Amino acid sequence: MAVLALALYARGVERPARIPLDRPAALDLRTAAPGTGSTHLAGRPLIVPRSAWLAGALAGHTQPPPRYDDKVIAVFVHHTDSSNTYRCADTPEIIRRLYAGQTGVRQWDDIGYNFLVDRCGTIYEGRAGGADRAVTGAHAQGFNHRTAGIAAIGTFTAGVPVPRAMTDAIAALAAWKLGLADIDPRERVRLVSSNGHSRFRAGTAVTLPAVSGHNDGFMTTCPGAALTARLPEIRETAARLQGRAPTTPTPRATHTRATRTPATRTPATQTPATRTPPTSHTPNTPPEPTRSAPSAPLSP
Repeated sequence: MAVLALALYARGVERPARIPLDRPAALDLRTAAPGTGSTHLAGRPLIVPRSAWLAGALAGHTQPPPRYDDKVIAVFVHHTDSSNTYRCADTPEIIRRLYAGQTGVRQWDDIGYNFLVDRCGTIYEGRAGGADRAVTGAHAQGFNHRTAGIAAIGTFTAGVPVPRAMTDAIAALAAWKLGLADIDPRERVRLVSSNGHSRFRAGTAVTLPAVSGHNDGFMTTCPGAALTARLPEIRETAARLQGRAPTTPTPRATHTRATRTPATRTPATQTPATRTPPTSHTPNTPPEPTRSAPSAPLSP
């Protein structure tokens, strides 16, 4: 399917605006993370293999063997901070340029993102090691372990429209990857910072959203204000694709204005006090003194 699509794109045919996320050909429910017994496996979306864009890349880079984690429990969403006006047929060339910049000028071992998504909703495999496996990425300093990096190709600062096809594809990818470890995309997960250049000291355990923006773990504006604003929708869509119940909105508390009832005054009646003369058998005992509890010490 991907080969046929790429052949059409090479002839200048633009890709459809939406990818049917639930088509049977996109489903692959064969594997779950070992020992998780996942009950919320989402369908595997169509992913264009790495070989489709790597062909034609500059020779000379020696690719080291990939590294792996035990599973993926969170995804970080990025934007590539590049043009939004590209043709989707040109996406392989855009990824080749990103790869050349990261392995050339920056001298990284490979492209940092595990996956890339273009504005037409097509998902591309990025970093080497296998889309189905928990490949250690190089996309979120301090939080590359047990996470996957998904890059939206373009720049999505405040006010920039984010294509629905793109957010749907990100949601489908997150649903699949997180479902392998039975992670609800709407929950928070425990990650440990491995690098003091992140927002947290190395070794600090933190809880972050299972679908995070890059700026949740690193001092950056990535993935841009517009895409960040779409993350709640992406989480909810991903949860739905895993077969989870939708989030029930919390009802707002209703404030009832109290009505005042006018007080009725009842005239007090005076009852003359009756004095009981003391007897020799009932001594006049003074009342027990009231002991006040010691005051609690002030918190520092």
